[in-house]
Amino acid sequence: MTLLEQAVLDLCCTTLPETVAIADLGCSSGPNTFFAVSKIMTIIYKRCRQLGRSPPGFWVFLNDLPGNDFNSVFKSLPAFHEKMREENGEEFGPCYVSAVPGSFYHKLFPSSRLQFVHSSCSLHWLSQGKMSILSQVPPELIDKKITNKGKIYLSKTSSPALINAYASQFQRDFSLFLKLRAEEIVPGGRMVFSLKARRIADPVPDESCLLWDLLAQALQELVSEGVIAEEKLDSYNAPYYEAYTEDIRREIEKEGSFSLNGFEIMVLPWDSASDGVINYDRTTTAHKLSKSIRAVQEPMLAAHFGPDIMDPLFLKFMQIIAADSREVEHVALLVSLTRKAEDDIYK
Repeated sequence: MTLLEQAVLDLCCTTLPETVAIADLGCSSGPNTFFAVSKIMTIIYKRCRQLGRSPPGFWVFLNDLPGNDFNSVFKSLPAFHEKMREENGEEFGPCYVSAVPGSFYHKLFPSSRLQFVHSSCSLHWLSQGKMSILSQVPPELIDKKITNKGKIYLSKTSSPALINAYASQFQRDFSLFLKLRAEEIVPGGRMVFSLKARRIADPVPDESCLLWDLLAQALQELVSEGVIAEEKLDSYNAPYYEAYTEDIRREIEKEGSFSLNGFEIMVLPWDSASDGVINYDRTTTAHKLSKSIRAVQEPMLAAHFGPDIMDPLFLKFMQIIAADSREVEHVALLVSLTRKAEDDIYK
């Protein structure tokens, strides 16, 4: 049983309101937008039926940054509602869906409003709390007190000051995220999230930095060809950080508003982007890795370097991956929390 399934079943053992409020933070737009909330609602509905209880209705809040394509999400709502009735029966619902644009590093909901919060692969993205996505990096980089010449993320050559700046930014962001969600989630409510992380204390292991180094290498080649200016590369830094798993555990305990129910490290092979094929072709894997990374990185890179260089950039990136013999595993952390009662927080 997954952490998500267990958390939802545990919630069903509590007294549920007439309408259960569920938030998905970093929902994106596309075929997987409703995947997690569909699963959460289905488990609650079926478990209540098994227990002989009247299933609740649902209020689903989909959150992402204002630039997310919420229009396409709403256009898919009729098909989503039909699918939920097909899977659960015509009695399912009611189910209300709302969009909540904004950064989850700000308060998004009234206090004690939510019974369940879910977030998948979003919390490794940093935020300085500013509107420009290019400002979502440590302030020392914005103010140019620290430089990261020729790189776009941490690497083996990073200075201790740069490493500490990224670590401090993540600690501030993650602590704020927990504090805000503690205000919004009812006592006894659940939160399940996943994020990229590292399983060793070393802040710059290959499994965290290799693909960033190869992408920086592709950008460096465009600099050498005169396609982009060197200053343009030196001024770009990824608003991203893979924290050490034990640092994440300690921050949860330090913040104090949540009980830790589940803490699992998930490791995927290098070729997981190649549909799980073990005896993969290196060129095919390079193509699929480049494509998947482009889907995430392109909006940020295009905003800084311009959209015209995206095709040549990711072609070079693919070629560099194909020519490089190194492989790393992809590491993610899954966490399940329960909002403590107020009296328990101060014990």
